[in-house]
Amino acid sequence: MTTDQPTPNVVPTLTYADAAGAIAYLETAFGLTVHEKHLGEDGSVMHAELRWGNGMVMVSTRQPGSPFSLGPQCVYLVTDDPDGLHERAVAAGAEIVMAPTDQDYGSRDFSTRDVEGNVWAFGTYQPGAATT
Repeated sequence: MTTDQPTPNVVPTLTYADAAGAIAYLETAFGLTVHEKHLGEDGSVMHAELRWGNGMVMVSTRQPGSPFSLGPQCVYLVTDDPDGLHERAVAAGAEIVMAPTDQDYGSRDFSTRDVEGNVWAFGTYQPGAATT
């Protein structure tokens, strides 16, 4: 498969007790899309890749003893429309922990907590972008 987008070289990895439910929530609330998903024999999500623009988040079912199963984390995703995305998240029942806010450094951000306590922050600030 070819793509016009660069392959991300930083990929957050999150684990959930109910990874399938979390994936459904992330698709509905924020519009992430499943790129790939592998299930174990018991139906648990062994590995999933969710796309956001040219970025990606990996998701799996929490496994006892796994170094990836350390607990709630925070993921920041760049968006051109934080207010529209905020409305979508609210409509999906997302817990908003910070309403859309204009930051001193020029970004407009909001944050939510997902179904298992991870914080998802969305904003217009794009780390690594050229500044003027």
